[in-house]
Amino acid sequence: MADRHEYFENQPSHMSRNDFLSIFGGVYEHSPWIAESVYDWGLVETGNNADALHTLMANTVNQSGREAQLALLRAHPVLAGKLAVRGELTEESTSEQASADLDNCSPEEFTDFQILNDSYKEKFGFPFILAVRGYHRSEVLEIFRARVDNDPATEFDEALAQVHHIALLRLREIK
Repeated sequence: MADRHEYFENQPSHMSRNDFLSIFGGVYEHSPWIAESVYDWGLVETGNNADALHTLMANTVNQSGREAQLALLRAHPVLAGKLAVRGELTEESTSEQASADLDNCSPEEFTDFQILNDSYKEKFGFPFILAVRGYHRSEVLEIFRARVDNDPATEFDEALAQVHHIALLRLREIK
């Protein structure tokens, strides 16, 4: 099986299905069906870099229909939530949340996140999703407070855009 760090040596268009899925199956959180679909459609040389592969994966999601997209959104963990506290996030999500210092919330910030997470999920039916790399937890809270007031259609589109951005960042980290 290919090592995740041999991406450029073992280009996706030359990988076995198992190797491709082991490396790229987790790019979209708990949704290996996206990588499976991309591989099964057939990869060509133009898909051998992160941006091009991201385009193929994003197109797969965008063409998958609302129910599949909603399932994808629901596959994401809540920010600064119980899974994070228990250490049950994926390696990628743990790293991303730590990059925004979400693992060092004060008790007040943690309470704020829990209240916002509950309100958001009740209103929209999926967890709040933000590509948190480059943000500090105080900025994440500010963005969270603003987005919880969005209408459902706007927020669905924004959450999906954030999922795509997270996937692109993850692909760019695979070397």
